[in-house]
Amino acid sequence: MSARNLRGVRRLLRPSSILRQQWPLLALIAFIAAIYGLQVALGADFEDRFMTVPAEVVEAFRSLRSGDFSGAGSLFTLLSAAFLHGDIGHLLGNMLYLWIFAAIAAELLGLRWMLLIFVFTAICGSACHVALNPEETIPMLGASGAVMGFEGLYLGMAVRWHLPNPHVWPIARPIPPAHLAALGVLGLLMDFGGYLGGEIGIAYGAHLGGFIGGMVLGGALVPMPRVALPR
Repeated sequence: MSARNLRGVRRLLRPSSILRQQWPLLALIAFIAAIYGLQVALGADFEDRFMTVPAEVVEAFRSLRSGDFSGAGSLFTLLSAAFLHGDIGHLLGNMLYLWIFAAIAAELLGLRWMLLIFVFTAICGSACHVALNPEETIPMLGASGAVMGFEGLYLGMAVRWHLPNPHVWPIARPIPPAHLAALGVLGLLMDFGGYLGGEIGIAYGAHLGGFIGGMVLGGALVPMPRVALPR
């Protein structure tokens, strides 16, 4: 790497540059962390209203089709569940991968697209979980669907275009796109294996739905980044 490029990388990795370029993503992560703080402080009385319960969502959808809007609030939980987490490990793991892949999405597509992708893939993940478990009464929560959505988005974009090697703070060196795409595929395969194995306690359907939603966006709908090259 030339001295000029090295200086450019160092400028990119300065905390002030990170705050200026990624503050909406940092604000989103801070908001999710604050929601977890409310969960700890207020307990089930707070979080029960915002978790996705598949059986309730299905019933609300059926009522909505017949003109009854009384249970429409259950449909909102398809999004609100993405802001809740079961414990500190669940929160930290999701926020780590959200930072890696959502920061890259913001860099390539812009912050508005990044926020839109989070909302869309979070809903896709919850909807897929409901579709695979329509009679389930155990609530689901977590941002894993959106996290997998960003991984699917990146894979779709990497297949569609030649992408530059992205920088992920605080990693000093650029990461080859193939490595990130492979990480997304590996995560999906692990989830699929867990789903087939019948492991309890993880919403694999949400992971799958978020990943597919991100793949659709990355492979067909998002605009070509200015720094990308056509294949």
